[in-house]
Amino acid sequence: MRQYKALINNELIDNGQWLEIMNPATLEVAGKVSALSAEDINKAFSAARNAQQSWEEVALLDRIAVLKKFRDLIDKNKEEIAQVMSEEIAKNLKESLTEVVRTIELIDYTFEEAKRMEPLALTGEGMGAKNKIGVFSRVAKGVVLAISPFNYPFNLALAKIIPALVMGNTVVFKPATAGSLVGTYLSELVLEAKMPKGIFNIVTGRGREIGDIITSNPEIDMISFTGSVGIGNQIRKMGSTTDLVLELGGKDPAIVLDDLNLEKYADEIVNGAFGYSGQRCTAVKRVLTTNEIADKLVPILKSKVEALSVGMPDENSFITPVIDEKSADFIQGLIDNAKDMGAKVVCGDKRERNLMWPTLLDNVNVDMRVAWEEPFGPVLPVIRIDSYDEMIKIANESQFGLQASVFCQDISKAILTAKKIKTGTVNINSRPQRGPDSFPFLGIKDSGEGVQGIRESLLSMTRYQGMVINY
Repeated sequence: MRQYKALINNELIDNGQWLEIMNPATLEVAGKVSALSAEDINKAFSAARNAQQSWEEVALLDRIAVLKKFRDLIDKNKEEIAQVMSEEIAKNLKESLTEVVRTIELIDYTFEEAKRMEPLALTGEGMGAKNKIGVFSRVAKGVVLAISPFNYPFNLALAKIIPALVMGNTVVFKPATAGSLVGTYLSELVLEAKMPKGIFNIVTGRGREIGDIITSNPEIDMISFTGSVGIGNQIRKMGSTTDLVLELGGKDPAIVLDDLNLEKYADEIVNGAFGYSGQRCTAVKRVLTTNEIADKLVPILKSKVEALSVGMPDENSFITPVIDEKSADFIQGLIDNAKDMGAKVVCGDKRERNLMWPTLLDNVNVDMRVAWEEPFGPVLPVIRIDSYDEMIKIANESQFGLQASVFCQDISKAILTAKKIKTGTVNINSRPQRGPDSFPFLGIKDSGEGVQGIRESLLSMTRYQGMVINY
């Protein structure tokens, strides 16, 4: 059994308390991590605060050199990291390794982008202040709390941690419970890389016992959180800072406006809807199209969905068990509600504990829960609407506003449609996706606040400090 410890001020914490992490594929214990107390959590924030000023005073290129040793150890251990991730979140091994490699690329890009965060130099001449020169530099905000989700526990953790550290912040990192093994695996790499004490602290434990304590600590200068709407809203209310970047849920629509390339559209929709068993905030979560197009599109979707492999992560199956049985029960409830209200099961609706076959639903209407609620699982509803304006209306009535897709060969119509959709990003003729990591990534409404992406994270984790020279 794997056993990893939390890290505070470069000390591995063994307080005799442990949190078991389940393997979704076997529903057995995959390993255990430290279950910290409130006192431990406070020590982590104190360590981060005490280390912050000296870390920020290290020159940028020297900070990068320190972090590159950590990056190289990730690269050296990438297969092991992928294995740990696969065991605790049931992501197949191929996709787990892809996530680690993608993260290494993100780290490299972050180092380069950080070098381009040049100070802004201004003169007051244009405003009649000829005797003033202003230099405005980006400086660290201080102590950053980074909280990652279960579905991309490595990429979405390091996408917060590395930008924070490279710009001179210190970090307290809280991984999701499912994701704590790969999160605390980093403890050993921090020590091996000989990173300075206190700059990167990793805390784990039972959310019901330490969740509010973690987010309300007075040492926090910024919180970057990816996870559920419920916890995100709680952070808004209970967090000790209003300096937040939140990535929450999504109900991303795929709007299909013509039938000119349905094979391509279907490939994008199926991969977008069912990748990692639909457990992605950017998954396609509903298809909006006309009756005429749906009559042609649904059979193509059906053939592609039925071709998806279903099984265990060590078999590199496309569809693997969802994170736990509670989640499977919720997803099944959405399917059952739709069936009871007249939706047609085109394929799927089969389940073995928390392994759920990909389910395609047709003739879904707006009175069904699955039309509005985020399943975070392998189910795709098709909603038939013959009015273009009604499609836009339904797309925009969601509480979420993360991403959307528009499928249309008339690029002018596609662009005009995209401009009418109230989401952070609209993808034309492709599925929603978070990457590439160099692009800004954002949601509106209940999908979050603030902007991520490499440059945007460097900006959000720093602030301007101005110096005005009068002569």
